[in-house]
Amino acid sequence: MNIVTIPSSEHTSFALKGSPVLSVRNATCSTDSTTVFSNLDLDLYSGEIVDLTGASGAGKSSLLTIIAQLNPRGNATLSLHDTDSTRFSYQQWRRRVAYVPQKPTLLGDTVASAIRLPWTLKAYEESEREKNAPFALSPATEATAPDDSSLRASLDAIGCADVELDRHPRDLSGGQAARVCLLRTILTRPAVLLADEVDAGLDDDNALKVSAMMTSAAEEGMAILRIRHRASDGHESRTVVLKDGVLK
Repeated sequence: MNIVTIPSSEHTSFALKGSPVLSVRNATCSTDSTTVFSNLDLDLYSGEIVDLTGASGAGKSSLLTIIAQLNPRGNATLSLHDTDSTRFSYQQWRRRVAYVPQKPTLLGDTVASAIRLPWTLKAYEESEREKNAPFALSPATEATAPDDSSLRASLDAIGCADVELDRHPRDLSGGQAARVCLLRTILTRPAVLLADEVDAGLDDDNALKVSAMMTSAAEEGMAILRIRHRASDGHESRTVVLKDGVLK
């Protein structure tokens, strides 16, 4: 079963070994009047959590959406497991490189159906040709739709014990919706998770539960890049700062 658990330790050590899961080269973003950043490089490794920080307007969200191939104003040379992004369809890429926006979107009549939505989409299924491709999902990373008991345990672990599976998503608070949206994405088991300030509206206790949920996913090999404005929670393996168009 797919259950998100809270690690016993509040701090996790990460070792960067082997080739990066995701490589970003020459990331560039511009508007009609200005260049937000250009020629940014970044590597993400399996099992690490990287905090992306910087002032508002520095381009952090733009970088994440470029990596997710969702930003028409930006471009980059991207590779996943040493396979160029041009070999993936957009659907294939976004199954493996998942973006969670700051403002969550939950579709469905119940919380349970909203979480299970990805497994109902035709785009989620791959053809036999795609399954045999070099970049195919391995059986170890193929996620299955969670049953009710798994969902209940996972929601409890992230501080949503008061969220009933049959509640309508529109009745969730902003913080609850953000956690449910993040949980849904993690349960699909992408290789890379891009999280855009998903803990911004949470109190400190629930923000730590969200960090613990990400740590649990990283311990299973997920590479995580998260935008944060909060103080360090001790779960990150490193921090990069985007300032004046440069990553430091």
